[in-house]
Amino acid sequence: MELNYKTYGQGEPLLILHGLFGTLDNWQTIAKKLADYYTVYVPDLRNHGRSPHLPDMDYPVMAEDLKAFMEAHWMFKAHIIGHSMGGKVAMQFALHYPDMTDKLIVVDIAPKAYAGGHDEIFEALRMLDVDNISEREDADAFLETRIPDKGVRQFLMKNLSRNKAGGYEWKMNLPALIAHYPDILAPVDGDAFDGPTLFLRGELSNYVLDSDLPDIRKLFPNAELETVKGAGHWVHADQPVGLLEQVMRFLSR
Repeated sequence: MELNYKTYGQGEPLLILHGLFGTLDNWQTIAKKLADYYTVYVPDLRNHGRSPHLPDMDYPVMAEDLKAFMEAHWMFKAHIIGHSMGGKVAMQFALHYPDMTDKLIVVDIAPKAYAGGHDEIFEALRMLDVDNISEREDADAFLETRIPDKGVRQFLMKNLSRNKAGGYEWKMNLPALIAHYPDILAPVDGDAFDGPTLFLRGELSNYVLDSDLPDIRKLFPNAELETVKGAGHWVHADQPVGLLEQVMRFLSR
């Protein structure tokens, strides 16, 4: 099973893993900046983007996807950056394959279980009749009544792709994401990873709390926690310069 991916630059390998509903394109701007110093690989995770649609989906399975991807590209060790769901994949991988993990950067997610909060989004996406819309504006108009935040709608609609019949289809495997949402909310586990680890959180986000730090350090004893000012959960979109500064400081040390 080969993940769809793009690669940029040359140097030590660095992987970037996107979050739920995301694609590799979400991190393209950051990847191109880092490509001045690293060979950057940005894959679509399973059931996202143009990667295979598969019935199974949890963090152990996605960590195995990452291991297979690295081995297929002759990577024996790499720096890994993961955001949100991708951050949990990165953590799970580091906990189970520490020898293949160089420096780990986790963006706005903790290893804990989360309560959810995407049910309305799932319901809106499920109700959108993608086969019978003729323009993207039709999809936006339908979703606007259920998802008022324009930025969220635009992010989700990056998953819409024209099909040969003239309508649209989802790039993501929406039924699998709905079915495995409890697995996406689940915590990660494994033996502690004692390599260099940076947790980056958005100042305006509540995904990573000060009270999470003791549990973070049980699994990642050498973890640092930094806050990117002015950023919400989508740190890389809200404050790309601030995120890049923190990433380069950590990686170049």
